[in-house]
Amino acid sequence: LSQTSQRDVPTSALQRLATPFYPAAMEIPRRKTLPHEIPSWVDPQKEIYFISINCESRSRNQLALPNVSEQLFETVRHRQEKFLWWPYLFLLMPDHLHALLSFPPSGKPLKLVVSKWKEWTAKELGIIWQRDFFEHRLRHDESRREKADYILQNPVRKKLVARPEDWPFLYFGDGEKPRFDR
Repeated sequence: LSQTSQRDVPTSALQRLATPFYPAAMEIPRRKTLPHEIPSWVDPQKEIYFISINCESRSRNQLALPNVSEQLFETVRHRQEKFLWWPYLFLLMPDHLHALLSFPPSGKPLKLVVSKWKEWTAKELGIIWQRDFFEHRLRHDESRREKADYILQNPVRKKLVARPEDWPFLYFGDGEKPRFDR
């Protein structure tokens, strides 16, 4: 077999060779959870985080619906008013969301704040989220505006709208949409 390419070997021979090494029922390892602990040298009150949260089903629209988005944005606003986070930008796509958030002093870790929000929205709104979320702390050389532009272009890249300003499923913590005159 070593001198012959796999293309030249009948499929049945490959199956016989593979059987002892690869059992039919194989346990697939679970993906490791992502670490969300903030390093001790980082001041979370001065940082901005790019966060993505996916719905469990990536092919079904759970979020970009007027009634659902209104309720989700109400929960975002509520947490903003309770000083659990500051949402610079919160954008809903059909099966995931992107946000730029800061976390004011509350004594609660970022992971707990986001996880509790996911838990509440799952129970109250019936959203089925994936188990974890992605979080990236913006570095000094990364511009908040560059990340915001990247997020705002997401519906355009997915061909859901022609221009970012046409996407209705947005929330801005200061209530002001950015200028789109670039």
